[in-house]
Amino acid sequence: MEQPKKIAIQGVAGAFHEVAAQKYFGKSIVAVECDTFRELARKLAAGEVDFAVMAIENTIAGTLLPNYSLINEFGLKVVGEVYLHIKMQLMALPGVQLPQVAYIHSHPIAIAQCREFLDALPPTVTVIEKNDTAESAQLIVKNKLANTAAIAGMLAAEMYGLHVIAKDIHTCKQNFTRFLALSRTPCQSGQHNKASICLEVAHRSGSLAAVLGVWAKHGVNLTKIQSVPIIGKPYQYSFYIDLEWNDSAAYHRAMDELALHTTRLHLLGEYMRDKWEEN
Repeated sequence: MEQPKKIAIQGVAGAFHEVAAQKYFGKSIVAVECDTFRELARKLAAGEVDFAVMAIENTIAGTLLPNYSLINEFGLKVVGEVYLHIKMQLMALPGVQLPQVAYIHSHPIAIAQCREFLDALPPTVTVIEKNDTAESAQLIVKNKLANTAAIAGMLAAEMYGLHVIAKDIHTCKQNFTRFLALSRTPCQSGQHNKASICLEVAHRSGSLAAVLGVWAKHGVNLTKIQSVPIIGKPYQYSFYIDLEWNDSAAYHRAMDELALHTTRLHLLGEYMRDKWEEN
């Protein structure tokens, strides 16, 4: 019988990273908890897990720039992506109702995404920042905190046996996080219609424009471009770019031509694009 895949996630069991891992790899996985994204990358690079799932951008909070650097530093390969509709729930021990809540715990970003709901609560309610959404839920059960609620996802409520006392409390309903599926080796399926690359160009006028012109010439769609400072080279940047195509031959022609306009070109991975869905 095939052993379940070990997937590194940032956070504890029940975190949104585990939801994303289950969506991409299926529910029969072993989620390996990591306190930080660096620990996640290190475990994958060292072969302690089979794959990893790493958040890379959110439609509200923006791009997690340090994660691009970790992918490069540890030589990881992008083999897939998954979009997750982020829905925040307020949860507490069974029987606890909202008027009994004196403290609310969650990750700072989750708190910020629920600010409208939180601002409407009585001033006697204290909101406390924690390291992780699911960990906040876990600690309520562990310490039997009857006067405390957590903001986390539905999986955390189900996993830790908490009762949702206020549903979908996030202010912006169009809240999506894009996660990357990472491996030590490139995607082996041969079916690709999206790529993530990292490139550098000469520090002179028109260099980046020449690169962008290559994609336009070959009909390859640039869906994301993000600049990251190059350490040791003030005001020079690496560009992390996502590309989509319908004609693989056109994509490969563009990649060949791109080498003429860059000082460094690194393929982070080719994979099948995911679709974000409002559900």
